[in-house]
Amino acid sequence: MRKLLLLLAALAAAGGAAAQLRLPSLNLPQGLGALDELRRPAQQLVDRVDLPDLRTLRLDQVGQLLRRHPDVLEADPRGEPVLRGEILAWNPSPAALDAARGAGLRVAREERFEELDQILVTLRVPEGAGTAQVLDRLRARDPDGHYDFNHIYTGSGTAPASASAGDAASAPADQGTPGVGLVDSGVDRSHRSLHDSRIQSWGCGGTAHPSTHGTAVAALMVGRDGRFRGAAPGMQLYAADIYCDDPAGGSAERIAAALAWLAHEQVGVINLSLVGPPNQALERVVAAMVKRGHLLVAAVGNDGPAAPPLYPASYPGVVGVTGISRNGDPLPEAARGPQVMFAAPGNNMVSAVPGDPPYRTMRGTSFAAPIVAGLLAPKLVRPDRNRAHDAVDALARSASGVDKGAISNSLGYGIVGADVRTDPAWLR
Repeated sequence: MRKLLLLLAALAAAGGAAAQLRLPSLNLPQGLGALDELRRPAQQLVDRVDLPDLRTLRLDQVGQLLRRHPDVLEADPRGEPVLRGEILAWNPSPAALDAARGAGLRVAREERFEELDQILVTLRVPEGAGTAQVLDRLRARDPDGHYDFNHIYTGSGTAPASASAGDAASAPADQGTPGVGLVDSGVDRSHRSLHDSRIQSWGCGGTAHPSTHGTAVAALMVGRDGRFRGAAPGMQLYAADIYCDDPAGGSAERIAAALAWLAHEQVGVINLSLVGPPNQALERVVAAMVKRGHLLVAAVGNDGPAAPPLYPASYPGVVGVTGISRNGDPLPEAARGPQVMFAAPGNNMVSAVPGDPPYRTMRGTSFAAPIVAGLLAPKLVRPDRNRAHDAVDALARSASGVDKGAISNSLGYGIVGADVRTDPAWLR
C-alpha cells in the first residue's frame, strides 16, 4: 500500500512539472482520474502554449491561403494575396469608368463613403485576362487615377481567421457613449471579460462569427474579469468584422468600408491589428480618416527587423505599435523603422479566447496595438485633429525606455501599458 501511495505522489509531481515546464505529459493508466481532477484547477482559466518566433508565420499563412482558395484568391507580382480578377478604383471619374468599361471591365460593386466624401469602385477583370496586366493598362491610361489590387490583410500575431466580404450590417449605436473602434475578425460578445462592455457590431450581414484573434484584441482594449484588465476596461466597443469566416475576407475593400462606418459613428481611436502590402485604396481611406482627426492604431507586424514595412501601420499619421517581452525587450520578430511610434506588451501575456479555457497565451504585435489604442481612447472620444495630436503627445510623455524627445526605430517614443500585461501565472 505504501508503494502505491508513493507511486501516486510521484505521478502527481511529474504531472505538475509537465504543466509548468511544457514537458511531454505522462500517459496515466486508467483508474487514476483523480490526478486529473487535482491538476484541472491550474488549467481552468488559461491554456498556456509555447509560441514560436513569428517571422515566417505571415508568409506561411499567405501561402496556405493561396493554395487552399485558388478559385477566389491569386497572388500579385510580389506574392501577396489578392481577390482574383478584381481591381479597386478610388474616386474614379466618369470618364475613367467609361474607359474601363471600354477595355472590357465591368463594375462589380460601388460604395459611397459619405462621411469621407469618397467613392470606392470594384472592377471585374474580363474572363481570361491577367489581373496584373489589366491593372498596368489602367494605370497607363489614367496616370492621375488611383487603381490597385484588392489585397487581403492578415492578423499580426496568430493564424488569420478565415474571412469574408459579407454584407455589412450595423447595430444601432449609443451616440451618447464614447467608444473605441476595432477592425478585425469577429468578437465573442458573450466572453466573461466583455460582460461590462457595450459592443456595437458591423459586418457579416449581422451574423456573428466569433474568432480567437478578434476576441483577444477586443479584450485587451476593453475587457475586465478579475485580475485580467484591458487598457480601457468597460469602454464601449465598435467592432467591425471584415472576415466573417470566408476566404475572401480581410480585403482592402472591406477595411475601407469598416473605416467609413467608424467615421459615421464618430469613433476617435480605431485599432487595426492587421498587416499587408501597400495599397492605393487603403492609403486613400487612411489619409481621409487621419485628416478628419481619427487616430488609427496599427500593429507594425512580425516579419522581422529587416523586412520591408507593412501596412497600414506604415502610412503617414498612423500610430504604429511594436511588441515587447516581459523584460521590455523588442520581440525579435517585430518590425523596426520610423513607423514604430510606441511599444507595448506583446509576449508573456494572456488574453480572452472563445471556448474553454477562456484565456490563452499570446505573442505578437497584434496584441500590443490594442493596448495602445485603449490608452489613447479616453483622450480622444471623438475625431479631432488637434486633440489627436495632443493625445499622442501626452502618451509619449508617459513612455519609458527612450530618452525624452527622442524616437527609436525599435521602441518609438517608448514603452507604454506595461501594467496591462496579464501574466499567465496570475490566472492559474
